[in-house]
Amino acid sequence: MRFGIDIAQKNMPWNEVVSRVKFAEDLGFDCAWGFDHLASSPGDRAGETFEGMTTLAALSGVTHRIRLGLLVAGVTYRHPSVFAAQAMTVDHASGGRLNLALGAAWNEEEHKALGIPFPRAPQRFDLLADTVEIVNRLFSGEEVSYDGSTASLRQARLTPRPVQHPRPPIWIGGTGPRRTLPLTAWFADGWHAYGTPRTLEPYTRRLDDLAEAAGRNPAEIVRASTLSVEGEIGDVCRNVSEWRESGWDYLVCSWPREGRQTLEKFAERVLL
Repeated sequence: MRFGIDIAQKNMPWNEVVSRVKFAEDLGFDCAWGFDHLASSPGDRAGETFEGMTTLAALSGVTHRIRLGLLVAGVTYRHPSVFAAQAMTVDHASGGRLNLALGAAWNEEEHKALGIPFPRAPQRFDLLADTVEIVNRLFSGEEVSYDGSTASLRQARLTPRPVQHPRPPIWIGGTGPRRTLPLTAWFADGWHAYGTPRTLEPYTRRLDDLAEAAGRNPAEIVRASTLSVEGEIGDVCRNVSEWRESGWDYLVCSWPREGRQTLEKFAERVLL
């Protein structure tokens, strides 16, 4: 089982973002995950918010081993071809350490405030499907023409290809049975969902069925969720064991309120 750390680059100065990622790298975490918003979320205090993809590009230059990603990148913020070019750039800047996790976006208030179109849910999921298809094709380095329901390309090509071959891992976030899980089963290398092993069990079974119907081995799809490392370390370890025994491959640890000392204890018991 692998473990990532949720940095969530908000309400902190830039030097703290860098410090947290370096600290997580030293502890042995697999990936530092940022969030993809341009302004404070509803209910949050107003504070610093650093854009996601440029954050990953900057962090590429101050880290060496830890992988980098957004959990998840909202497809409404960027045209699919722009997103593919940004992802290719980050993969090169990091020497092939990008994880590419995508979602349909949710924060309507943020979009309205910043003048970004926020389509209805069916159109956002159409855009998610088009983005996955376009990014996957553009990463080939070949000329691409594509007619989707939300985006089209005409003889488009991006070079160079990403460092990772055939491409950076693509993850999809969410549990929607009609759109998210089928898309995950067809395209994704990884799947992230919030919940517990028990509440997510029906979705894992559904994903298995869909992957088999698509001609894929379900075990090829990384199953990931989120873990709190707050509280007694023994309880945290038992929680990790429950996830592992339920067949999950990856846990993204929330940054604890107690800070670095809590993460050090977790690393000593679980990562080392």
